[in-house]
Amino acid sequence: MTDATLTDAAAPDATLTERGRRKADRRRALLAAAATRFAERGYAGVTIEEIGQAAGVSGPAVYRHFPGKAAVLAAILLDASRSLLDGAERVAGEASDPAGALRALIAHHVDFALAEADVIVVQDRELAHLDPVARHEVRALQRRYVEHWVATLGALRPGEPESELRVRAHAAFGLMNSTPHSARTPGRRPTRAVVRDLLERMAWASLLA
Repeated sequence: MTDATLTDAAAPDATLTERGRRKADRRRALLAAAATRFAERGYAGVTIEEIGQAAGVSGPAVYRHFPGKAAVLAAILLDASRSLLDGAERVAGEASDPAGALRALIAHHVDFALAEADVIVVQDRELAHLDPVARHEVRALQRRYVEHWVATLGALRPGEPESELRVRAHAAFGLMNSTPHSARTPGRRPTRAVVRDLLERMAWASLLA
């Protein structure tokens, strides 16, 4: 087989790969646009056409990626839950001690909260709009995520009941998930680095208080 034949044979795979990248980029743009508008106006107040326009595509083109608006909402919340869980599992595999694991969990969650403030608003307000199957899947992912925190806190606070460790974890989530407010205050805003440092230090203190 000649070099030219090899090149020709590889071309379809390269084309598919590029097409796949473009499709993934468009999907991300649609989800980001939807999250922003759901956060601003609520799920019920946004149309598929508006989501498409915000992402630079026609409304009908959205259906090439999602069968409807409910599927867009499900993708936003499932992607968020999987991202958080993936990070927690990575931390669990890499941390050398419980204290290091907790700091890494906090840093991961704060990074997510700063990058995805709109998603946090959507998760807080719109979960009820998911169909039962998607809602069950989101809840299952969230429970697995919380258990990583409970296990890590349990190693640092031996003897404390798991029910109380869960309270600590959820309270810390509330603090870290304040970014729709804490990172968007009117007037002179602190830098993202300042907000991150404050949230990380406050979460650490609240979890071990």
